[in-house]
Amino acid sequence: MRRHYTVLIFDDKGSTLREALVSKRLMALLTVIVIMAISITGIGAYQYIRLKWAVAEKPYLQEQLEKQRAGIENQRKQIQSFAQAINDLKNNLVSLNEFERKIRIMANLEQKPDQASLFSMGGPLPEDLDTDLPLKADHDRLLRQMHDQIRQCDQATLVRQNSLEALLNALKDKRNILAATPSLRPTQGWVSSSFGYRTSPFTGRKELHKGMDIANRQGTPIIAPADGMVTYSDNKWLMGNMITIDHGYGILTRYGHMHKLIKKAGERVKRGETIALMGTTGRSTGPHLHYEVRLNGVPVDPDQYILD
Repeated sequence: MRRHYTVLIFDDKGSTLREALVSKRLMALLTVIVIMAISITGIGAYQYIRLKWAVAEKPYLQEQLEKQRAGIENQRKQIQSFAQAINDLKNNLVSLNEFERKIRIMANLEQKPDQASLFSMGGPLPEDLDTDLPLKADHDRLLRQMHDQIRQCDQATLVRQNSLEALLNALKDKRNILAATPSLRPTQGWVSSSFGYRTSPFTGRKELHKGMDIANRQGTPIIAPADGMVTYSDNKWLMGNMITIDHGYGILTRYGHMHKLIKKAGERVKRGETIALMGTTGRSTGPHLHYEVRLNGVPVDPDQYILD
């Protein structure tokens, strides 16, 4: 078996052909050396190209790093800004709570304990968030506190919404009651007879005068002292031409001895609206208005309601 290779060497000028013998072991060694040289050269070229790319990318990577740093600082500034907004929101809720308390005091409306509580089922006001935290500091704790206080603000907002709705309804009731309270003098003139016991000008006996008499010329306008609905507008024997107004809340007013009835039964009237003209119909000694106020069917002194 042959243990060497024959290598023929010649050139392109036609010179004498040369022959050389190369052992198989040497040929294998030369082959390995060539392969290693090619591999080392390729790896070196690849690393050189990578190095050149890295050097070329360095300014771009530095620029991206600076942008990321700027973005992180901007996010942290926004976190601090949101923390300040949460602090302002808490202060606004406290101010709103105090404003509602003052309105309830002025309107003489009691506040329920659950309406008075503001944060965390009546717990104390959370401490203000630290908005001066350095930008390089860890903001995780601040974020957790913000999340917790936002939840508490949501609960406080719901409590305040329910309380304000209750306050609004109470004020509406108050307004309706005030609108139904006969606070105006029903006509111009002088009081010829007050509410209470008196000697009757017709019988000479002592009896309860269930209203007040206001005298003036015939045709003097009679106005509604409060909002309500006319429930009676017709002649009624001793009262002559009479109007009755139901103001709601158990309050009823009656007007007797009218010369002319302007409003009819079933009509709604507003405070200050003319309902009739003064006269002397029924049992009367002269032109005047007999004015009654009844509370749950019981006659009361009209003068206690008149504010003007």
